Amino acid sequence: MPCEGEQKLRDEVTLADEPAVRALVAATGMFNSEEIDIAAELVRTRALEGAECGYEFVVEDGPEGLVGYACWGRVEGTRNSYDLYWIAVASDRQGRGCGRRLLAAAEARIATAGGGTLWLDTAGRDDYRPTRAFYRACGYEEQARLRDFYSPGDDKVIFARRIAAA
Repeated sequence: MPCEGEQKLRDEVTLADEPAVRALVAATGMFNSEEIDIAAELVRTRALEGAECGYEFVVEDGPEGLVGYACWGRVEGTRNSYDLYWIAVASDRQGRGCGRRLLAAAEARIATAGGGTLWLDTAGRDDYRPTRAFYRACGYEEQARLRDFYSPGDDKVIFARRIAAA
C-alpha cells in the first residue's frame, strides 16, 4: 500500500503515541532495546512538556494507525543547526515514499523556522546500507565517519544537508 492518499501528517504527539512508536521502532528490527526506550521517551517528553522540550515531531497516520514519524530539534548553542533524532517507517511501508514524505515535512518545518543545517547520524553496519542510500538519495552528504563508535565494526556515519529558509 503506498503512503500517499489515505495517510495524514500531524505535528503533535500525545501519550497515546508512546506505545505505537515503541511498537513501530521495535518492529523495524533495526534498533536495540535501549534505542527503543529512547524513542518512546522522546515521545513522552514532548507529550508532557510541549514544544519547550525542544523535540519536534511529524507523525504519519494511516487507517490502521501510526505509519511512521520523524523527530528533530535545534542543537542548543548553535545558530541554525538541527539534529534528526529519529525517522522510522513501518516495515510494510518502507520503499513507498513514507520516509521521504516525513523527511520533507521535517525539512519544510525547519525552512519555515528560518532554515539551517539538518544533521543526522546512522550506523555503519552492512544492514544499514539501505538507510545510508536513502539519506544520500534525499540529498544528504556524508560529513564524517567515527570508527567503532557504536561497537567494534559499527561506525557512526554523520550526514548533513543545508535547508534554505522559506
